[in-house]
Amino acid sequence: MDAYQRLTALVESAWVELASSGARPRDHRLDVVNDVLETSRLSQNDAERAVERLVTFALSDEDYPVRESALHAVGTASTYYELPYRVVEPLAAEADGFEPLLLTYVLAILGCTHDQAALPIVERFLHHHHPEVRREAADAVTELSRHRASAQDETA
Repeated sequence: MDAYQRLTALVESAWVELASSGARPRDHRLDVVNDVLETSRLSQNDAERAVERLVTFALSDEDYPVRESALHAVGTASTYYELPYRVVEPLAAEADGFEPLLLTYVLAILGCTHDQAALPIVERFLHHHHPEVRREAADAVTELSRHRASAQDETA
């Protein structure tokens, strides 16, 4: 088994264990997925599939640490892979329902997509009552605007 197969086997094993264990081990299984994403050695398609599953956990799990671990892993993926907006769009659609700490993850992830479709969602949080949410929203707007400006420069 080569290194890539070992990484994908680790991720698959984590998904199986996530489906069959309590909250605490599930949180640790998401750390394994995060660690694999951090290697940046998955294919783009495998990374996107992993992120789609992580987004599902972030949106549907009842356990806060599991949701936070899932969002942390998506954030890791957004650092190492160019995630298309469509993969994380469910997070944008449910952004208003996240607690402030989890919302900061969501805003950072949306900013990393560099997709202008995320801009109106992120801008809504520039005046949020929580200062860290406002700060993360401002950083995401800056990131999205910077990418828009560089894209415009390339077409000029």
